[in-house]
Amino acid sequence: MSSKADNAIKTTYFSILVNLLLAIVKWLAGFFGNSFALIADAIESTADIFSSMLVLLGIRYSKRPPDETHPYGHGRIEPLVTFIVVIFLVISATVIAYQSIINLRTPHEPPKAWTLIVLGIIIIWKETTYQIIARKGKELNSSTLKAEAWHHRADAITSVAAFIGISIALFLGDGYEHADDWAALLASALILYNCYKIFRPALGEIMDENLHKDIVDDVRKKSLDVAGVMATDKCFVRKIGMEYLVDLQAVVSPDISVKEGHDIAHALKDYLMQNLPDIGNVFVHIEPFSDQSPPGCLKRLADYQ
Repeated sequence: MSSKADNAIKTTYFSILVNLLLAIVKWLAGFFGNSFALIADAIESTADIFSSMLVLLGIRYSKRPPDETHPYGHGRIEPLVTFIVVIFLVISATVIAYQSIINLRTPHEPPKAWTLIVLGIIIIWKETTYQIIARKGKELNSSTLKAEAWHHRADAITSVAAFIGISIALFLGDGYEHADDWAALLASALILYNCYKIFRPALGEIMDENLHKDIVDDVRKKSLDVAGVMATDKCFVRKIGMEYLVDLQAVVSPDISVKEGHDIAHALKDYLMQNLPDIGNVFVHIEPFSDQSPPGCLKRLADYQ
């Protein structure tokens, strides 16, 4: 867990640096280039700096080992931080939409042509950053890093919208000055849509939704490699932070001693954690095999033999 968290922290520092540099570039380009779409982009990047700091604090907190009051560790802070990141995004989208509507009612000059060059560089920069952080989020199994990556994708989307709006305003000329503002308004709607895509998985994590069928199948198959395990019955998986906790019922012979059953449970736990590195802990409950064993249990035994 510690190495994963350390990698996530390094990735978050990278994200903060990118957001800081881009916010400065966007504010300057938007102000001197007379483009509210770029200023809207700058507003989002500024909010991203603060949300990235929250992500950093959340990941640092999740590194703490289990203690007396948190026996399952501190990983639940990850989806909670994700919720705060979503709130930042919603606020950013609302501010952008509000200012866009005001600008649509106010005559103004079209943006400068050179802002298109700035936006082109920003789009490539942000999409590259998204790919880097999204890959890390998937690799480390971090919902917070995945949300952070979507921050950069949302930023790239708003920049694309700004690019299109400025292009229309410049190339179509008089009467199309507000295309820049319409682009910013569209960008705010896209940000809100991305908010839902970030929020929904984090909510499922908090609610312990059954979203990990692939891990359940892996646990069942690997369990049958352990000597003494005849089958598996119930298997529940929950995600806490960057790791999974497994509750498993293992079916063993009814003729073995309590100590033998205890040894099988420990061997099973050690084997699963060794062969499935994303698993943080396994809680094994031993069930004796009998003719009254649940039909599903017998079916699973046949499936994997």
